[in-house]
Amino acid sequence: MSNSAAFAGFSRETVRFFTELRRNNAKPWFDAHREAYERRVLDPARLFVTALGARLQAIVPGIVAVPAVDKSIFRIRRDTRFSLDPAPYKTNLGIYFWDRARGRMESAGFYVGLEPPDIMLGGGMYVIPDSLLGRYRKALVDPRRGAEIAGIVEALRAIPGCAIEGEHYKRVPAGFDPAHRNAGLLRHRGLYAGFETRVPPEFFGPEFVDYCFERFAPMAPLHRWLIKLFD
Repeated sequence: MSNSAAFAGFSRETVRFFTELRRNNAKPWFDAHREAYERRVLDPARLFVTALGARLQAIVPGIVAVPAVDKSIFRIRRDTRFSLDPAPYKTNLGIYFWDRARGRMESAGFYVGLEPPDIMLGGGMYVIPDSLLGRYRKALVDPRRGAEIAGIVEALRAIPGCAIEGEHYKRVPAGFDPAHRNAGLLRHRGLYAGFETRVPPEFFGPEFVDYCFERFAPMAPLHRWLIKLFD
């Protein structure tokens, strides 16, 4: 694969690889199809990371896009040491663009996931680190910052197909008003906006970059609000 190649879309074989992996989740099968994984999954994924990363940097200058496994591309091998599920491989492609303010898994960012027959696009923080949870809650009840995030969430919820996710706790944390405007957000352990849909036709062409960017752009205010927690 040439470093100068442009992203031309994923292929039907990309989808088929994960569909078949779900039915054959074992090392012998994966080893026999490793070349297909490299050509049909990793090669286009690397080009996609570079292309979408350049677009995202125009609206979120601190975004990091590294077209490599264990960077923007999640590894396919599962960590089964603490899992009851012995399946050795993930049956999805995960791609993440994070903010350089913190490490990859402790930062707000933008996620693209393929798990046939669906894709998922998300922006925000899947899990707010313990070190930031107190700041997050204080920001929610701060008159200025609390009003800001309430407006951001309201605008995102108004977009067709966009959901606000991350609620975890059944009750508002002790010391906070259950009647507060942001009481619902106080029950969150993460905060992210997401679209989940069947694999769209755009997935198979270069226009998938535009497809993702158009859905991520309205999430930029949420990203910036979360990044301020690091200050």
